[in-house]
This record gives sequence, C-alpha cells and structure tokens, in this order.
Amino acid sequence: MAKIFVVDDDEDIRELLKYNLEKSGYIVITCENGVVCLEKIKTHKPDLILLDVMMPEMDGIEVCENLKSSQENNDILICFLTARNEDYSQIAGLEAGGDDYVAKPIKPKVLISRINALLRRKEIVKPNPAEAIEFQINREKYVMVKDGQEIHLPRKEFELLALLYSRPNHVFTRDVILETVWGTDIIVGDRTIDVHIRKLREKIGDKYITTVKGIGYKFND
Repeated sequence: MAKIFVVDDDEDIRELLKYNLEKSGYIVITCENGVVCLEKIKTHKPDLILLDVMMPEMDGIEVCENLKSSQENNDILICFLTARNEDYSQIAGLEAGGDDYVAKPIKPKVLISRINALLRRKEIVKPNPAEAIEFQINREKYVMVKDGQEIHLPRKEFELLALLYSRPNHVFTRDVILETVWGTDIIVGDRTIDVHIRKLREKIGDKYITTVKGIGYKFND
C-alpha cells in the first residue's frame, strides 16, 4: 500500500485530500509546512508527496530541491499543488525535479487519477536487472544512455521510452500508453503517440521500437 504525504498550509485542503486518498486505499500523513515534511520523512519515507508551492517557513520548491539532492530520498515522487494559471510555479516545480503538478481548486477524482499514473510509472521504470550495456535509462536524471553517450529527451518522450523499456518484448497497447504517459484527464489522440515514437526513432535508431499493427508498440530486447 503506497504512502502519501500531503503538505499544505491550508488545513481544509489537507483534510479534504486525506479523506479522498484514504478512501482510495492510500496511507496518508499530513504536514502543515515544508519543515515538518522534511522532519517526518526521517521516520516515515513516503512513495509520493503532494506538495503545495506557496508555504511559510519553507516553500515547496525548496523542499523538492532538498529531496532531489539527497541520495536517500531522490526517488520520492513529487506532485506539486499550484494555484490556477501560476505558470511560473509549475515550471519552477518541474525544473526543481517535480514529477507532475495539479492546479487548484483540486478535483479529487482527477488528482487520484494522476497519482495512480505516477505510482504506476515509478513501478514500471525500476531498473531492468538484465539491461543491456549499450542502452540504459536514468530515471533520476531523466536521460537515456546509448553507447556511453547521454541523450536528453523531452519529458513525454522520456516517459514513453521508459515505459516501453521497462518490459522488453512486451507489447504496450495504445490505451495503456496514453493512460500511463499522458494520464486520463488529458485528451490526446493516437497521432500523438505516433509522433513521439517517430521522434524517438530519429534519436535512438529504428531497431529498438517495433510497431505491432493495430495494437501498440514494444521495445526490442
């Protein structure tokens, strides 16, 4: 059962999210600010943190940077909670190492969907014990390494590649790809997947990704 921290200085938001997350089967620990969050992590490491950006004492960006600079905690998923239309907060959060963001006012069903997708993504990107030396995925740095050379990819291209790479020779359907990489609350078409696959092939070569006609794609072992 996944453990989630809810870090927000608004008590009503903390209680609302705690109620909905626990109803969905998660273990929830609430924190009123970033300082408390970092203190509680010492004894209760979470799988994911819902982290408000604007907080007193220590804001969400500082908390994220602190965690991502720590070898012990840099694998914790971070989803920022931002005020609607705060583009600068969303960009700053992602640049600090955040994995996603959700705009307030928060819709519980949308939030749960995003959390589920993030946790599935964390599970599927675990290192492959038999991974080939010529090709590796570095989830912490968001880069792929091919023949010893780091190749930086746009976020969605990386997530798509990481998904396929997590299970070599397994065919991922278009529906699974869309839900895992883009989420259920964002409407994109099949053409979006095709474009991202084409761009990946241009960067890593054609031999790695195979199209399974009418079904989806797979990464060749």
